[in-house]
Amino acid sequence: GAASAWRRGRVTPLAGARVRSAEDWWWDRLAPSGSGCHLLQSDSMLLVLPGPGPARARTKRRAARRAQRQPHPGPRAAAAKPKATSRPEPAAAPEQGPDAGWGDRIPLEILVQIFGLLVAADGPMPFLGRAARVCRRWQEAASQPALWRTVTLSPPLASRPAKGGVKAEKNPRPLLFSQLQRLTLIHWKSQVHPVLKLVGESCPRLTFLKLSDCHGVTTDALVMLAKACRQLHSLDLQHSMVESTAVVSFLEEAGPRMRKLWLTYSSQTTAILGALLVGCTPLQLPVEALQKGCPQLQVFDAPPLPPPSGRGVALGPGFPSLEELCLASSTCNFVSNEVLDRLLHGSPNLRLLDLRGCARITPAGLHNLPCQELEQLHLGLYGMSDRLTLAKEGSPLLTQKWYHTLRELDLSGQGFSEKDLEQALAAFSGTSGGSHPALCSLNLRGTRVTPSTVSSVVSSCRGLLYLNLESCRCLPRGLKRAYRGLEEVQWCLEQLLTTPPSPH
Repeated sequence: GAASAWRRGRVTPLAGARVRSAEDWWWDRLAPSGSGCHLLQSDSMLLVLPGPGPARARTKRRAARRAQRQPHPGPRAAAAKPKATSRPEPAAAPEQGPDAGWGDRIPLEILVQIFGLLVAADGPMPFLGRAARVCRRWQEAASQPALWRTVTLSPPLASRPAKGGVKAEKNPRPLLFSQLQRLTLIHWKSQVHPVLKLVGESCPRLTFLKLSDCHGVTTDALVMLAKACRQLHSLDLQHSMVESTAVVSFLEEAGPRMRKLWLTYSSQTTAILGALLVGCTPLQLPVEALQKGCPQLQVFDAPPLPPPSGRGVALGPGFPSLEELCLASSTCNFVSNEVLDRLLHGSPNLRLLDLRGCARITPAGLHNLPCQELEQLHLGLYGMSDRLTLAKEGSPLLTQKWYHTLRELDLSGQGFSEKDLEQALAAFSGTSGGSHPALCSLNLRGTRVTPSTVSSVVSSCRGLLYLNLESCRCLPRGLKRAYRGLEEVQWCLEQLLTTPPSPH
């Protein structure tokens, strides 16, 4: 009756009504007629760009493809279905040639930003090399200098077959590599010489080179690189097999402009350091020769080898630009106050000093250094303090000199007394002008620090994010652990303030 008639009236479409697709709805919603904008569509994005757009020829092609996918009715259905009266279709808008897609019409600066996101996530290779072959617009975007500043290359896999008989992807043209500034070569067991030769010919702006797990680095390759890349000032040879004569020859050519040099301790390293100063015995650090050969050195990370005897030897020019010095080792070494003074007597800009394992260094020797704004000081003794006679006094000399700039302090394993540590850490609570200390990492593992001393330094250092209290014999049980993050450090403070003292 009435219900069935209502249902029939509900589902029956009006004659001549046009059903709008979701695509048309979004098109009119985002870029309506007269708005001065147009849409560019791809498989995974929809861009709204200013200005008039091309004719919407794609909509007609998509409708044709949907019509082709619809199943054809059988003969019975065709016979039963009455023939529809043909209506004249509106004239289609004239097509303006083939649609090249959004990648060819998008502004160059936007395309470069999109490429930059991919480069930041996965590096420029192999994406930019392949993108440059798509079209002229993509080639122009892929050749922007900002995209080719840092590259990491590893050798191609010999077992990887090329698809469809096409040659495997090769390096981009030397024109693209001409903008390169930082290059890392990883796992090159062979063909290192031709690769470095190509780098020397194609990368005149190179400033940093890292060879990680590379074999067969020869003298000719490094010398050629030093002559071709006149802006190269940082060389990282850690974990690579390099001939000692190659490093010495490289420093003879590029030493005056070198700022950073990384070496891994090995038999080759011993020969390298020994060859830098004629007359030195093996296993000695030629301090004065390094200072004369590398006056702009900023980072020095080397094994803690003893220098030749300083008797009768004048001090060298120092390292005036040195910012980081690392002589850390896991065993007792020969670094003393005399060695440290010969290395750092001319380094007022030092920011990081890593002397872990250097048990011969005393607070008085550190106090005499010329650097006034040290930010990181690592003096930890790991697994060796039981076999040594350690100083019990002197730690206040360190904090009173650098309390205003220290961000990281490592005193783990040191033998300073409770009173000495209390005086040393009290320096962080007496900052002038009401400003809070910059300390954010404090390692007191295995020291004789007391609960009151820890409470005082945590209360004063509001930005403390790491606190190591493992094996601290004077602290209550349950609190002898490492605390990471502001919440854990503050929880430790609350426990220290509320827990009564107990025997330890």
